[in-house]
Amino acid sequence: MKFKGYALGIISSVSYGLIPIFILPVKQAHFSLDITLFYRFLFSALMIGGYLLYSKENLAINKKEGLILATLGMCYALSSEFLFLGYDYLTAGIASTVLFIYPVIVALIMFFFYREKLTKLSVVSLLLAFAGVIVLCLKGKGLEINYTGLGIVMLSSLFYALYIIIVNQSKIKVSGFKLSFYSMLFTSVFFMIKAFIGKESFEIPSITVFFNFAIFAFLTTVISTLCLVYAIKNIGSTPAAILGALEPVVAVMVSVLIFHEKFTFNLLIGISLILFGVILNVLAGSKKMAHS
Repeated sequence: MKFKGYALGIISSVSYGLIPIFILPVKQAHFSLDITLFYRFLFSALMIGGYLLYSKENLAINKKEGLILATLGMCYALSSEFLFLGYDYLTAGIASTVLFIYPVIVALIMFFFYREKLTKLSVVSLLLAFAGVIVLCLKGKGLEINYTGLGIVMLSSLFYALYIIIVNQSKIKVSGFKLSFYSMLFTSVFFMIKAFIGKESFEIPSITVFFNFAIFAFLTTVISTLCLVYAIKNIGSTPAAILGALEPVVAVMVSVLIFHEKFTFNLLIGISLILFGVILNVLAGSKKMAHS
């Protein structure tokens, strides 16, 4: 059972790390990003919704749950929006690694707004993660930071952190699948409204593009979400969160092997520092849970 849990956690991280494979060609082809994301999340919602109907789960929600789920959808949408905007300024590998700072942002928000204590381990993890970001921004002989790109991806990370905090603090009583279904549905509505405002065409140009959208949704969203839910059930949230550290590693490998991003010494050190910092942060959180 434990082995199955770890395997599912790894599959979840790897599938999420494959996002650059689908997004970078869309950006290079100058195809509408809003339409791409609308279909990604719509297809994801339909697939998860189909699973819920198959397992005979009640899809009904009350007004309070609807409001919370709509807010979660908004946070998820803005996180996706800023991540993909960040790809214009940073390489996919660096953007995906900076996004992975979200557990550190969660710890900071909990400290400043919910007066949750920061352990020594948490402080060390924060310092390591920020050192990692600085190392990623080092080029040549100096600090050559693309502040725009870094700021945009940090916003993506912030909205993902808010998503996690709202899930935890709202104490919403819905299953992981139902939460994923409505989050994806509301996220697709966000991009649909944005595409309407931009007067963009919703027409899918070819069968190939349709299948690309469907595979994009299935691989990077449905598989990732469902495997994560089952991984948490089998091994608990801490090991599952630590396995999430594979996400930026996969994204960097994709960027290097497929999109010929240079694998520099700075990239190696920066990723290592951030991963080590985030894993420490997760362990610090689990220690705190054990003592409370």
